[in-house]
Amino acid sequence: MEENNKMGYIPILRTDTINQSFTRFEFPWPSLLVDRANELREEIRKILSLCMDPSLLQNEDYPSDIKQRAATILENCIGRNIGSYSRPWGLEIVRKQVAKYIQQRDGVPSDYEDIFLTPGATDALRILLYLLSYKDESDKPAGVMVPIPQYPLFSCTALEYGMYQIKYYLNEDTDWSLDVPELQRAINASRIHCKPKVLVIINPGNPSGFVLSKTEIQNIIKFAYEENIFILADEVYQDNVYDSDVEFLSFKKILFEMGHPYDQMQLASVMSGSKGFVGECGTRSGFCEILNVDSEVKDVLKKLACIRLVQNIPSQIVTYCQTNPPQPEEPSYKLYFMEKKLILNSLRERAQFCYEKLNSVPGLSCRRVIGAIFVYPRMHLSQKAVKEAQARNQTPDEFYAMELLENHGVCVLPGCLFGQRTGTYHFRMPFLSQMDTLTVIVEKILCFHQSFMEKFKDEIFQTSNTSF
Repeated sequence: MEENNKMGYIPILRTDTINQSFTRFEFPWPSLLVDRANELREEIRKILSLCMDPSLLQNEDYPSDIKQRAATILENCIGRNIGSYSRPWGLEIVRKQVAKYIQQRDGVPSDYEDIFLTPGATDALRILLYLLSYKDESDKPAGVMVPIPQYPLFSCTALEYGMYQIKYYLNEDTDWSLDVPELQRAINASRIHCKPKVLVIINPGNPSGFVLSKTEIQNIIKFAYEENIFILADEVYQDNVYDSDVEFLSFKKILFEMGHPYDQMQLASVMSGSKGFVGECGTRSGFCEILNVDSEVKDVLKKLACIRLVQNIPSQIVTYCQTNPPQPEEPSYKLYFMEKKLILNSLRERAQFCYEKLNSVPGLSCRRVIGAIFVYPRMHLSQKAVKEAQARNQTPDEFYAMELLENHGVCVLPGCLFGQRTGTYHFRMPFLSQMDTLTVIVEKILCFHQSFMEKFKDEIFQTSNTSF
C-alpha cells in the first residue's frame, strides 16, 4: 500500500483515461436554438396549472375544453395526482392520443403500443442508436448514416456508442436536396470500416432547411429496403414548413402508401414539443413511434425506459396538448387557430427576409429556407482569411464567427459544428427573434461581412454572389 502511494494521489478521471470518444465531441453549446417561447405556452400553462391544482377546475376563467383535457389527464394518473409515477412508456391516455394524432396526420393506422414517450426527442434517438450499436460477427462496428450538414446529436452519439459515422452530403447547389446516388456512394465506401445498420433522416432539415418531396422519400425508402438498413426519421420540425407549394410528409405515410414489401420495413420516427410553433423547450417532451418491431424488442425498450426512470408527467401533459389541439367546435379554437397562424406566418416572413438579405452582398450566399427555423449561409472566404484562421488555430468559419461576436456582439454557430464539404464555410443562425430584433441582427452581420471581406481580401480571390 505504502509503495503504491509514493507518487501521491493520481486522479482517476482525466482526459487521457476517460472514453476518448467524448474528447472528439463537437456540439453547439451554448446555443441560440430557441430564444424565447411563443404565445401558445399560455395555453399549455393553463392545462398544467389545472392539473397541478385541481381546485382550479371550478374556476370560471378557464374554458370548458381546457378543463375537460385537464380532467381527462388527472383521471388517468394514479391517485388523480400528477406527482405519481406513470408506466415506463408513459401514460396510456397520452400514448393513445399520440396514436390518434398520427393516424389523423397520415391517414393510416397507428397503434399506441408502438409509441413511447420520452424527455424530448433526444432520448428516443439515443435509446434507438444504443440498441443498434452492437458489433456483428465480423467485429466491425455498426455504421450509422448521417446527413452533412446535420444536428450534431447524431455524430456525438455515434462516437459515444462506438458506432462508425457514415457521412452522406446534402446537395447545396439544389437547396440541400438528398440524392440517392450520394447515399449509395457513402454506404459503399463505408463497408470496409463497418456494418451499415441505420439511416438517419432529418426532415425538415436542421440546419439546412430543406423539406423532402414524396418522390425523394420513396427513393430513400427503396434504398433502405435494398440495403436492409433501419430508417430513423427525425421529424421534429414537421409543423415548420413555409412554402405553400410544399407539404410535410412523414416517412410512415409514404411507407404505407408504397405497400408490399415496403410496409414491412422497420422504421422509427420522433417528434418533440420543443419545436414547431409550441416551443416548450424546457419541459423536455417528446414521443417516438416504432414500426414492425417484435414484442421482444419492445420489452427491451421498456427495460431501457425503466432504467432511465419514467418521463415526468408535466412533460407528458405537454405532449397530450400538442397532439390534441382545440377543435373548431370548442371554445378555445378561435384563439388557438389565430395564434398558430400568426406564429407560422411570422416565421415564414422572417425566413424569407433572411434569405433575401443574406444573398444581397458579395461573398455571402444562402439557400432557400423551406422548413425548420434556421438559415445556413455560406461564406466565400479569401485565402488571406483562411491563413489568418490557421494562424489562430481556428477553422475559417470559427474565425469568422468569433470576429462577428467580438466586433458586433452577434453570436452565430460555425458550420464546422454541423458538417460541411471540405473547402466550404458556413454558419447557422436561427430566425426566431422578432422581426425588429432580427432586422438589427442581420444588418449587423451584413455590415461585419463587408468589412471582413475588405480587410482580408487578396488579389487572386474574386468574391461572388449567386442568385437563387
